[in-house]
Amino acid sequence: MEEHVREPCPWRIVDDCGGAFAMGCIGGSIFQFVKGFRNAPKGIGRRFQGSVTAIQQRAPVIGGNFAVWGGVFSVIDCSLVYMRKKEDPWNSIISGAATGGILAARNGVPTMIGSAVFGGCILALIEGVSILMNRFTADQMRQQSQVFEDPSVLGPSPNPYGSPPPYQQM
Repeated sequence: MEEHVREPCPWRIVDDCGGAFAMGCIGGSIFQFVKGFRNAPKGIGRRFQGSVTAIQQRAPVIGGNFAVWGGVFSVIDCSLVYMRKKEDPWNSIISGAATGGILAARNGVPTMIGSAVFGGCILALIEGVSILMNRFTADQMRQQSQVFEDPSVLGPSPNPYGSPPPYQQM
């Protein structure tokens, strides 16, 4: 089984910024394509032209917003790893809450608190699903390894000699 290990902390920030920018550009392109297609004048050529124009204008902005979110999140996450000396789901949850609050600071304290709660809840859901998936796959791997170690759980062999039937000629 392949183990996925993240980059060490200083490089993780750049890695997360780039990944978030790419994800924002791709998702933003899809969203802007549909939006530009729907809002363009009638005619298939005009609709595709409207889609391309919307993608060119808005997808890089959405990608940049995602990159800022990913960068702030990674900086806070790396700071928490450094201060707490351990890497666990609480770092991500706290980072999500802090990132939501920091990025909403321009809109006032009530919005900042709401965004922080929302960011923390989203990251808690993501971490919870991740933990559940890890436990589920670990249980499956444990069951498979049990079958390989003890062939008696497979039941009796259909051939009493334990080998395939001999070749029959016609």
